[in-house]
Amino acid sequence: MGLSKAFQVLSLLLLTFHTTLVASRPRPEPKSAWLRNSAKRKGFPGYSKREAPSGTDCVDTQLGKLAAPKPNVWAGLTNDETASVTAWLFAQTSLNLTQTENATEWDNTIMLVELMTPNKTDVLAFLEGVVERPPTRYAHVMIDHRADENPYYADILVGPLPLQNGTNGSATWEPLTYPFTKQNNGRVRNLDADDDTLYSDWLYVVSASIKDITLELWNGTCLGLDNDTIDVWGIDPLWQDDGIIRWDTFWNYPTSDFDAETLLPLGLYFMSNVTGRDPSKWSLEGWLYNDVFYPTTDAFRAAFWSPGFERLPPNVEDTWADSDQEGTVPPADKIYPPSLVAPAGSRFRVDVEERYVKWMDFDFYLSFTRDTGLRLFNIRYKGERIIYELGLEEALAHYAGNDPVSSGTSYLDSFYGFGPYAFELVKGFDCPSYATYLNSSFYTAETTHTHLDSICLFEMDAGYPIQRHSTMNYVSSTRNIFFTVRSVSTVGNYDYMFSYQFYMDGSIHIEVRASGYIQSTYYAKNGDYGYHIHDALSGSMHDHVLHYKLDMDVLGTANTMQMTTLVATTETYPWSRGKSRNTMKLQRSFVESEDESKLFWAANGATQFSVVNTDKPNAFGEYRGYRILPSEGTIHSTVQNSSNLVNAANWAGYDLMVTKQKDSEPRSAHPFNSQDVSDPPIDFSKFFDGESLMQEDLVVWFNLGMHHIPHTGDLPNTVFTTAHSGLQIMPLNYLKGDPSRETVNMVRINYKDGVVSEVAEFGQKEPVCALDFQPIEPDLADYKGDVVIRKFPYDPSDWYYETDSIV
Repeated sequence: MGLSKAFQVLSLLLLTFHTTLVASRPRPEPKSAWLRNSAKRKGFPGYSKREAPSGTDCVDTQLGKLAAPKPNVWAGLTNDETASVTAWLFAQTSLNLTQTENATEWDNTIMLVELMTPNKTDVLAFLEGVVERPPTRYAHVMIDHRADENPYYADILVGPLPLQNGTNGSATWEPLTYPFTKQNNGRVRNLDADDDTLYSDWLYVVSASIKDITLELWNGTCLGLDNDTIDVWGIDPLWQDDGIIRWDTFWNYPTSDFDAETLLPLGLYFMSNVTGRDPSKWSLEGWLYNDVFYPTTDAFRAAFWSPGFERLPPNVEDTWADSDQEGTVPPADKIYPPSLVAPAGSRFRVDVEERYVKWMDFDFYLSFTRDTGLRLFNIRYKGERIIYELGLEEALAHYAGNDPVSSGTSYLDSFYGFGPYAFELVKGFDCPSYATYLNSSFYTAETTHTHLDSICLFEMDAGYPIQRHSTMNYVSSTRNIFFTVRSVSTVGNYDYMFSYQFYMDGSIHIEVRASGYIQSTYYAKNGDYGYHIHDALSGSMHDHVLHYKLDMDVLGTANTMQMTTLVATTETYPWSRGKSRNTMKLQRSFVESEDESKLFWAANGATQFSVVNTDKPNAFGEYRGYRILPSEGTIHSTVQNSSNLVNAANWAGYDLMVTKQKDSEPRSAHPFNSQDVSDPPIDFSKFFDGESLMQEDLVVWFNLGMHHIPHTGDLPNTVFTTAHSGLQIMPLNYLKGDPSRETVNMVRINYKDGVVSEVAEFGQKEPVCALDFQPIEPDLADYKGDVVIRKFPYDPSDWYYETDSIV
């Protein structure tokens, strides 16, 4: 079979995101799988209708079908494009590629095939009608080049697209360099090229060398066998300043189906120098136990078997680590709880093919990438673009502890990817049952994986009015209905819920919540780094810093960041009869250049940061713009000049940062920054080169996150109610008044002396059907627990289910 035939197009399921993504790179975490998968879509369960006497029903059919005004230029590669690019790459002998299923640690493979996101300059020319055709499409490809003593990842650019049947006389590939601050031919070293050898030829060998000790301590072994009862893994990123150094520790395997391994540390650590690709040249550098360092295995063994040696108890799984219901059921808890219902169906519309969404006066496009998952583009409000791009850039989990594994762990999660772990959402729990669900997909190992129903869109009532007022003559109140786009990514032990919420007053709320299992550490000598939360368990303090890109365009691309600060002052006024008064006033200033654009939220919330257009004031001379303010707790990294990260996350030390938009700076992070922390592919600090920010095209980079000091309430899982952070983008002198006055979902009740004289409802549609609510849950038995797989070069109709996992 020819290559062009072998890699022909594979059609995915209806509603699949046309995005192809790199295979996940497993964290050095438990081999027990995190199994979060997907299932088929259902309708709108949760209510049933019975006919009203008139015979009409609740659903308003006037919305009609939505068609995007322009093609979604950010949506990703089609299946035709992915298959043709893959075939074309295998025909390039200079790349020396091997199909992944046949590859060894010394072969080159294709890791990633996805759309190269077009430059903003080119897209705006298309959106604004300067040019008729959308930007030329190119594929961003990442090659895992391991057929070398010095393995590396290579970013390359392939195109132009489309390739016809895997061929195109004008198609070329070249190193992708322009988006990176490090100019190294699009390459970054690969410290994980020998993962399989690492375990078989090193970690299991080291563990076997102390088999007598592990049996004595924990009645278990870690030898890479099916009957192993303990596991071994350690730091990320590896230490890179004196060779390549890793610290590893032992963990008990869970004995149940629950994913509790990160709660079961055993308190024994060892250090290895794994520089180079030859395991025979790797060396064991020492052992750590109970805060005592032993430079050799012999020294550790001699101490261990000596009289008086203190042996620490293990952490052992029991029901305390299980996430099922346990304990006394609260009073009345078995009664069916309040439920969300959309009796008229969706009041928003989606062009599924173009991933274009319209709700009330907002409209925007959706995109989905391997590194960062869900992204929003060209967000317009009342027909005017206010945001060009909004989405996650990177997520940092920086740990600290008395032991080297906690101290040495600082996950940069785009290394693993948020796209591959955006599993199917649980209807009625992650999102309302009546939500609209969309799929996503990613490319790995010559297969396309589809995560069904991994994105949800829905309206709901906030549970409090957006406006109200009472007087002696009337009371008025307006419902607060808002619209949400959401996805959840389970990266290792943590589940991140990402929500983008749109409100009737023109504001946008970005929110992230975290749940799942904490990564804990052994309690011995760790009291300064966390609470003692169970037996021999410490909560292992850490910072979650989630880094976002916000490219605002307020009334055009010429914008300025204004700061408005409340300051205490003592003033004397003409009317104060010569006496001074202690009061406050507004102090206004601008962030004039990138030299002063690394910012912190002010103490007491005293400073408001706003993106304004100083060339287009309103009728009263005030600058029109949007405020950017935290809605819940937001943080930046506590650790300064991180020993683990060096230059790999220079965005983490601030609350928000402002740069001049450049097509050569589309991202502030690279998924493989962890592979060379001193000289990473993207060093964000190099974005700041003193350029003027006055009436320029601005990008605001901001951080959400939580200082997480786990406590007993984090067992078995952290809860979304406490581990959350958010930021609001709100109109500032942008509109003539409050746009939520336009909704008819309000009421004014006139009354006097206990008698209502009028109930004004402002034209809200009267119900024309009776709603016979039945508390029916979605049929969760249809949850597949798998992902739809289509494999090259098999027939597109020959798909199958397979369970995806992080390991």
